[in-house]
Amino acid sequence: MQGSGDQTEFLALERELSVFLRRARASSGEMARELHPELEPAAYGLLVRLEDAGRQRATDLAAYFGVGKATMSRQLRALEDLGLVAREPDPADGRAYLIGLTPEGRERFLRVRDARREQYMRKLADWDRGEVAELARLLNQLNAGTES
Repeated sequence: MQGSGDQTEFLALERELSVFLRRARASSGEMARELHPELEPAAYGLLVRLEDAGRQRATDLAAYFGVGKATMSRQLRALEDLGLVAREPDPADGRAYLIGLTPEGRERFLRVRDARREQYMRKLADWDRGEVAELARLLNQLNAGTES
């Protein structure tokens, strides 16, 4: 990266990401409460991942989100206690478990996700579809760069 030269674009990026992340956390909290009143905001992202990627080991989920095993175990236990996810033995390794959405968890998640998508569609109604696709591509690129 450049030395002490002009970094205006990076300052603008930091500012806009800060606002975006704060709003995203608030939105995730709302979505989590709609899914279940006792659900933590961070748990909504776990449900997104399980719906997208299917059953996963807790260690794989922890690595994906960049959190410790204890944090992941606590969040998964809460989801399990609410009946939204279930553990089953991993057929490839009898000592490990796979976590997946329960039928009730999937139904609740899909209902809330569809409502969230409707919000995005309303908020971005004036955007060109190509711009929406480009934003999604760039966010994916940013997320992929932070996985390492």
